[in-house]
Amino acid sequence: MYLSGLDLNLVLSLRALLEERNVTRAGQRIGLSQPAMSAALARLRRHFDDELLSRVGGQYELTALGRALLDRTAAACDLLERVFSSRADFAADSEEHEFTLLASDYAVTVFGTELARTVHAEAPGVRLRFQRIPPDVTEDPTTLLSTADGLLMPHGVIGGFPTVELFTDRWVFLVAESSDEVGDRLTMDDLARLPWVTYQRTYDAPAARQLSMLGIEPRVEVSADSFQVLPFLVAGTRRIALVQQRLAERLNGVAAVRMMEPPHNVVPLQEALWWHPVHTHDAAHIWLRETAARVGAELSTSAPGRVRAAAEEDSG
Repeated sequence: MYLSGLDLNLVLSLRALLEERNVTRAGQRIGLSQPAMSAALARLRRHFDDELLSRVGGQYELTALGRALLDRTAAACDLLERVFSSRADFAADSEEHEFTLLASDYAVTVFGTELARTVHAEAPGVRLRFQRIPPDVTEDPTTLLSTADGLLMPHGVIGGFPTVELFTDRWVFLVAESSDEVGDRLTMDDLARLPWVTYQRTYDAPAARQLSMLGIEPRVEVSADSFQVLPFLVAGTRRIALVQQRLAERLNGVAAVRMMEPPHNVVPLQEALWWHPVHTHDAAHIWLRETAARVGAELSTSAPGRVRAAAEEDSG
């Protein structure tokens, strides 16, 4: 009822005005004359009961509400574009299409590479664009998902959106090969005593949050926004890092580290593809989900095994 009384063309005008902060440039961007753009700004000001753009000296600046609307308007335009570009059918082997997937470097390395190979073989006109997941993914996942075709992320971080299960993984620890403070097996005391390297924030990984429930508060010495650099930040130091076993196995030999079993029962990682409900019935997106599920199932056939302790390897 509320939307029925609105001219949705104003959403495009609002985005252009907020991003350009200039009436003339905003009009040129969306093909409106300067008087028409000024009229659109006047309507938007009446609707929001706010100036949105206020003149300061010789230029316009956004009001507090204008700044708040900036990202929301961009997300709304992206979502509207996806709604009206939805398809009733999709021929993957002959059509051109681009999918944007939000993913960590771990997900791209372990799963994205396999998905890209399959897409290359089966859908030559389909392009995949992987974008890094922002650190504030949990603050407004609805807006984030509206800007992409999907999010590659394990369970335990966000919820309430449709998903397709992909594959499972295990968590392991990395310690430096040169470390003489860790024996053949890690202990809970080691986890509490030694400095850590973590991915982004300490408790971004559900497995790290599990440790806090066991009374272990990691003493973080270094953090990074890439899982792949963690081995290099561990090598030659006293530090330890918690990483996914599939990634650790792919990076085996690139840094002087040892892969070790956790000293406690760690909840396994279940990777999934999450998407905004607006995509549910879109034919192209259905093909993407089915392809991702198939690739994930094939990846799951090579489930990571348990990491043997150094003493067991030597005795073998």
